[in-house]
Amino acid sequence: MFLTGRQTEILDIAKAEGRVLVEELAIRFAVTPQTIRKDLNDLCESHALTRIHGGAIFPSGAENVRYEARRSIAAPEKQAIGKAAADLIPNNASLFINIGTTTEAVGEALLDHRELMVITNNINVANRLRVFPSMEVVIAGGVVRGSDGGVVGEAAVDFIRQFKVDYAVIGVSAIDQDGALLDYDYREVKVAQAIMANARHVILVADSSKFERAAPVRIGHLSQVHTFITDRCDSAAIRAICRDNDVRLLETAPKSGDIE
Repeated sequence: MFLTGRQTEILDIAKAEGRVLVEELAIRFAVTPQTIRKDLNDLCESHALTRIHGGAIFPSGAENVRYEARRSIAAPEKQAIGKAAADLIPNNASLFINIGTTTEAVGEALLDHRELMVITNNINVANRLRVFPSMEVVIAGGVVRGSDGGVVGEAAVDFIRQFKVDYAVIGVSAIDQDGALLDYDYREVKVAQAIMANARHVILVADSSKFERAAPVRIGHLSQVHTFITDRCDSAAIRAICRDNDVRLLETAPKSGDIE
């Protein structure tokens, strides 16, 4: 496919930042949103980008978007999801928090809680919570992944299996329409599976862009979680899986007129 100069620049922005938004690009290039939508449609048709609501993301392939770029993707949505998850967790509870930028948002929203025991394989979460005397922070041992500070591997799995906690907060890289929960690193997946197996209540946190992505390694299935928190779920198939398996679906920004 021949790319115009603007389309080439859009692609470069998506590679650097992880995603692009129609409104932001329209302002940047001083063109109409309709023009940008056509550019994005062309780029998506050539598989250079993947469409999401309001924009597009750089396709995932077998590798995740760079960590700092992931932090900026859907940041307001992740913040709202984090608060909604924190609201479900009472004081004096024990919980797992796994790797991910959305789970980090949950950790940030827990700062006002008291007497929590937080077990995590996410160095960023541990470092943020450790300074609060009302938090007991326990970090898993294992291989530290340089890209995002995640602790992965069999040592981390064995460590997690020592505990049985009240809640698990897990994030994923992608959610398939059949309900499969997916990630990129099989070592991380094994830790996530151990976390899910050793919690009484599993809370899945994922923004709606995860419905548009693909990843190669299966963590489990949506039916295995108790509560799923997202900003918006437009998928009838996902909503049906939640309904049929008694998974509580919480949307922080549903479209007007949506009915649970």
